[in-house]
Amino acid sequence: MGPCILLLVMCVGLVVADRKMTVAEKLKEDADLSQFLALLERNVVANTSLHYRQMTLFAPTNEAFQRYMGEMDDNLVLYHISNLATTLTNLDYAISSELDGNPPLWVTRRHDAMHDDIYVNNAKVFISRSYQSVNRNNKRQVLHVIDQVLQPLQPHGPGSVSSPVYSPNAYQFLEHSDVFNIGQHRLRSFRQKVNQLQKSKVFNAEGRHTFFIPVDEGFEPAARSDLIDEKVIDGHVIPHHVLFTHATPDAKEFETLAFGDNVKVIVSFSTTMNGKEEITYVKSNTVAGDAKHSRGVVLADIVRANIPVKNGVVHLIQRPLMVVDTTIINFLKAMKEKEDGPLCKFYEVLMDLGPNNQFYTELTLAKDITLFAPSNEAWAELSVQNIIRNHQKLKEILNLHLVRERLPMDAIIHNNMNQIYQAPTALPRKYLYFNILTRGQNQTLTVEGGGVNATVIQPNIAATNGFVHIIDRVLGVPYTTVFEKLKADPMLNITYNLGKRQMFNHQLNDMEHRYTYFVPRDHAWLKFQIRHPSAYKALFREDFGYFTKQILERHVIRAGRAYTVSDLKLLANETHPFVLPTSRDPLRLRVKESDKNYYVEWNGHWIHVFRPDVECTNGIIHVIDEPFVLESDIRATGASERLNLPFLVPVLSASYFLTKLFEN
Repeated sequence: MGPCILLLVMCVGLVVADRKMTVAEKLKEDADLSQFLALLERNVVANTSLHYRQMTLFAPTNEAFQRYMGEMDDNLVLYHISNLATTLTNLDYAISSELDGNPPLWVTRRHDAMHDDIYVNNAKVFISRSYQSVNRNNKRQVLHVIDQVLQPLQPHGPGSVSSPVYSPNAYQFLEHSDVFNIGQHRLRSFRQKVNQLQKSKVFNAEGRHTFFIPVDEGFEPAARSDLIDEKVIDGHVIPHHVLFTHATPDAKEFETLAFGDNVKVIVSFSTTMNGKEEITYVKSNTVAGDAKHSRGVVLADIVRANIPVKNGVVHLIQRPLMVVDTTIINFLKAMKEKEDGPLCKFYEVLMDLGPNNQFYTELTLAKDITLFAPSNEAWAELSVQNIIRNHQKLKEILNLHLVRERLPMDAIIHNNMNQIYQAPTALPRKYLYFNILTRGQNQTLTVEGGGVNATVIQPNIAATNGFVHIIDRVLGVPYTTVFEKLKADPMLNITYNLGKRQMFNHQLNDMEHRYTYFVPRDHAWLKFQIRHPSAYKALFREDFGYFTKQILERHVIRAGRAYTVSDLKLLANETHPFVLPTSRDPLRLRVKESDKNYYVEWNGHWIHVFRPDVECTNGIIHVIDEPFVLESDIRATGASERLNLPFLVPVLSASYFLTKLFEN
């Protein structure tokens, strides 16, 4: 080979090596996109566009194709192609696909604290794998890899007649739903109501909207249809937002068209796990209602999600939103019938007591009740499983979850504004206690019963006879030690912090003993601070740690068993005190009950037991309204007060501690 030819070959080789790979070559190189490439090569239009035109391709991974359950014809690839080259920066709002009728692909940019995500319909774009180049005809092309196959709205079967309209909007889809491939679902009942109430313009509206359409099965009983009026129809439409399930943050609330002066309805998605399967619900929350539209939440299972239409997206749901026409027990039955409902396990546990047990009957017949219902996951705890086998204990546990009045979340928050709100339960002398955690604009409600603190994960499910709040734990089945409860309870912070002195708290994790701990709540210590500010301040000083520990020891009984307030009342009534050994000095107590509240008499003074019988795995806490502090503990010295505990120390050491106590 001559030197000139050799030089030419080398130059050509360098040019080829330096040339950027085309999108077609990129597809062939990436084994993870082989199924998409095969689909593309079978379609003449797509294959021609790849070699001669500018375009954007949305290529699902092989794994995405393996999960895809829809029809797989050769035209499916056209729904993954646009005839414009659109980079990540310019992916926004919507772009037209090459499928017949050019149905839009809806783009969502989802922002969070860590990063931004981009979705096309319900598919997430792998941003790091996006690629752009030019083809051999110098046409610009862009490749975006996505995690789902994009499923267009298609007519029944490959051999069926064409749809009456290409790229239908929501109303055209509703009107011609029998033509489209939506499984066994029928939409006749809702379509009839939309036409009867002349609300077609809502579903014909141009722009980008989200539509929820209940299937015919959701109109049973038949009387439910009579409750659907213009406001309810509006409550099924979220304007100006296209919300695909994966692209929309869980629990984020959106205003519906039914958001006016009188009735205000918001809608959000709620996702739960049933084993490895993800279940998505839509919930409407009527935050302001009227005589015909009850306040509260209605949960509906999404039976067919993410149907793209020309003016947004449609979700088929199992029942109408906003309509409150079932009792609490019927709501629970419906959850069980679906087998993956968020409360199906609760209903199973309830029915273990027999079909006509007392708790079932009350849920059926009572007119004004609130049920705090543990989620499916809450019943999976081992300690809870043991309780289920004991029917007598289970009856008590269930009654602890029932309040005989209507308590929507805003009423609980209002009642909790000035003091800790306590609600009597169906279990005699047992109360629920509530706490509100505020983070920015968000408020989280926690409820405690029988020593267990649970978070309300879904409030305000409305029924004709009350409300259901779904919680994340079973109340009354302890899962924390006395130490862990003390540390976590927002009402007991001060006692917990005092117990850090001299490592007093550490013993409360011991499982070999049983503790009965009379714990002053924060409010009790703050009252003490007002009366004795210097003494209160001294309790937190490092050099007073020994005396702080001695005061706390007076509140703790360590024995082979723990004592409920009822136990103590039997042992120590109003006329006969009972002496209990503590780590420090004997605790002489009397107990009385007045107006459904308990009081303990200590040192001649009756103290209210604010929360009795907070059960823990190694004992019981009784939350009290005053600390056990003697007058002799407090000694005035001039204008200030100092803490003095001479009775708690041996006589030989008294002078040392007194000197320490009053030194500056």
